[in-house]
Amino acid sequence: MRVYKTPEIRNVAVLGHGASGKTSLVDALAFVAGTSKRHGSVKDGTALTDYTADEIERKYSINLAIGVAEWMDTKVNLIDTPGYLDFTGDALAGVYAADAGVVVLAGTAGVEVGTEKVWDYCERRGLPRLLFVSLMDKEHADFERVFNQIKERLTPKVIPVEIPVGEGPEFHGIINLFSKKCHLYKKGTKAGEYDEVDVPPEYQERFDKYSQELIESIAATDDTLLERYLGGEEIGREEAIRALKVGMQKGELFPLFCGAAELTYGTRALLTKIVELCPAPNECPPLEAQKWGIAAQVFKTVSEPHVGDVTLFRIFSGKVKNGQDVWNAPREVSEKLNHLCVPVGKERVEIAELHAGDIGAVAKLRDTHTNDTLSSKDVGLVLPKIPFPEPVITLAVEVKQRGEEDKLSTGLHKLHEEDPTFHHEFNSELGQTLIRGLGERHLEIVVGRLARKFGVHAQTAKPRIAYRETFRGKAEGQGKHKKQTGGRGQYGDCWIRIAPLPRGSGFRFQDEIVGGVIPRQYIPAVERGVIEASLKGPIAGYPVVDFKVEVYDGSYHDVDSNEMSFKMAGIQAFRNVSANCRPVLLEPIMEVEVWTPDDYQGAVMGDISSRRGHILGTDKDGRLTKVKALVPEAELDRYATTLHSLTHGRGTYRMKFHLYQDAPPDVTAKVTEGRKKELEEARV
Repeated sequence: MRVYKTPEIRNVAVLGHGASGKTSLVDALAFVAGTSKRHGSVKDGTALTDYTADEIERKYSINLAIGVAEWMDTKVNLIDTPGYLDFTGDALAGVYAADAGVVVLAGTAGVEVGTEKVWDYCERRGLPRLLFVSLMDKEHADFERVFNQIKERLTPKVIPVEIPVGEGPEFHGIINLFSKKCHLYKKGTKAGEYDEVDVPPEYQERFDKYSQELIESIAATDDTLLERYLGGEEIGREEAIRALKVGMQKGELFPLFCGAAELTYGTRALLTKIVELCPAPNECPPLEAQKWGIAAQVFKTVSEPHVGDVTLFRIFSGKVKNGQDVWNAPREVSEKLNHLCVPVGKERVEIAELHAGDIGAVAKLRDTHTNDTLSSKDVGLVLPKIPFPEPVITLAVEVKQRGEEDKLSTGLHKLHEEDPTFHHEFNSELGQTLIRGLGERHLEIVVGRLARKFGVHAQTAKPRIAYRETFRGKAEGQGKHKKQTGGRGQYGDCWIRIAPLPRGSGFRFQDEIVGGVIPRQYIPAVERGVIEASLKGPIAGYPVVDFKVEVYDGSYHDVDSNEMSFKMAGIQAFRNVSANCRPVLLEPIMEVEVWTPDDYQGAVMGDISSRRGHILGTDKDGRLTKVKALVPEAELDRYATTLHSLTHGRGTYRMKFHLYQDAPPDVTAKVTEGRKKELEEARV
C-alpha cells in the first residue's frame, strides 16, 4: 500500500443498528476496490472486520475494526462499528476518529433504536453523513418506507440520489439521479459490475419526481444556484455534487443511497460518492492541534495473543514515520512507533509513514492507552477525550477455581484497557469483585473473554447491597472482660450509654468518667472496642451508623488491666447494650433519572412504582421525557435490561447514591434471613 497525502484520505465511520448490514458493506467495499482479495461473509465467519472468535461465533460485531478501500486514487478508511447498544463505546470511538459517517439501514427494518443512537452521536459531533439502505435483495425490503421513516424519525433533510430498480429478490439495479442513467447488475457479478442503460420507461415518472426534488434541495443551499435554477438554467453534475458536498458539511443535506452488499450491488456508486462527497481531513473544521507538529489520538486498544496490545490512532496533525519517537503528554512518557502499520481487518500492512488525517496501528507501546494523545515532545499536547458512556449495569464476578484471583485481576485490567466502557473494582465492604458495563450481553462477553484470553473461568453473581444499621432508642449497660490464666490475668470493665444521632452525623464518643474509675490511658481502648463491634450491628451484622456512646462508669485492676482488656470490654458493652436500643436496618436509596420516549413513559413510571420507587417528577428533554425518582438500590438489580425491554431499547438511565432510609419490616426480615444463611455458609 502506498503512502497517501492528507487530501487523498477519507475517514468514514460505518454506523447503524445491529444486523443492518454494516460489516457486509465494509467487506464488499474493500473487495470491490481490490484492497481486500477475498469477498467474505458474516454468515461464514470470513468477513474482513469481524475476525475475533466472539464475533465469528455470534455473527455480529463486538469491536471497532478498520477496513480500507483504495478508490479513485483515494484511500478510504472504513471504520466498522458495532450496532448493538452494549458495545456503543466502540461506535462512539468510530465517530470521533472519522470525518464523515455512512449510516446503514436495513431495507427490511428501516430506522431502529441503534440507528437513532448513532445519528445522535453524529449530530453531537457535527459529522457530515450519507445514508445507505442495505439488504435491498431481501424479502420485504422497501426503499420508500425506509426513506419516509428517515424523514420522520431522523431528519427531514434526507434526499435520495439513487432509487432501486426492483425490490426484494427482484432487486437488480439502481437509477443514479446525477448521471440520469440506470445501472443494471449482471447476475453473479463478483465486484459490482453493471451495464449502464437509459432510465426504463416504467421508472421515468418516479425518476423525474426524485430528480426534481434532488436539484431543488441542492439549489436551495446556495443563493446563486437557486437563482439560476429558478431562471430555468440547468445545473451540471459537477456543480451539483460540489453544492451537495457543501450542504452535507453544513448539515443541510443527507444523501440517500441503496444496494445489496452480499451481491456487491451499489458498491461502486457508493465508493465514488464517498470520495466525491465526504470531506478530506484538511477540509474539516480545524482542530487547534493542526497548528502544532504531531498530534494523534488513540481511539482503540486491542489485546492480541502473542502480540500484546495493538494501539489504533488517528493523526490530526503532522506526519509520523516508522521508528519515530513520540511524546505521550497525559502519561509523560516517550514511545517509539516501531513497525508502523495500516490496519486492514485483522491484518496490519507495514508502512514507512502516515500523513495528517490517516489512521495507523502500532504494537507494544509501553504506557499508552485509549484516549491518550501522542505529540511532539516540545509541544506536549493533550487533545479532548472521547466521552465514552458510563456503565449502567453492575454484577459481581468470582472465580470458579481457588487460586485464580490474581489472574482474574490481571485479566479484568487488560479488558478495561481494550474497552473503556468496562469498569471493575474490588469492594472490600461487600467482599466482592464488581464488574460494570453497558448491558448483560456486554458483561457476558467480558466473562467469555476472561476464559478465552486469560484462562480464568469465572461466574457472575448478584452484587451484595451495602446495608447499614442504626438505633431509634437509648439504652445503657455493662461490658466486662475478665480472664484468669495462671499468671497475669486480664481485667476490663466499662458501663456505656448508647443513643441515636440525626442521619449523617456519624459516630461520636464521649468520656464521662469521673473519679478515675477507669484510668485515662484505657478510655481510647474502650472507644476502639466500641468502633470494632459496631462494624457488625445487632440485626444482620451490617455497620452501625449515626449514634453516640458515653462511657460513664467502670472499674479496673492494678495488675490485670491493660489496653486489650478494655478494648474487649468495649466490644462486650456494645454487644450487650445495642440490642436494647431499638435497632433498625437502613437501605441505600438511589436517585434515578430515566430518559424515555413519551410512548413508554407510563410503563416506565409503573415499573418504578412496582420497585418501591417514589416518583419526584418529569421534565421534557429534547425528544425524550426525563423521569426523576428515588428507588431502593436492592430493587434496581438488572434494571438496564428491564428498561431496554420496556422502551424497546430507546430508554437510558443513570443513578447515584442519595441517602440511607429505614427498610420496611418485610425487607428487614428478608435481609436478616439471607444474611444469616450467608454467614453460616462462610463459616462452613
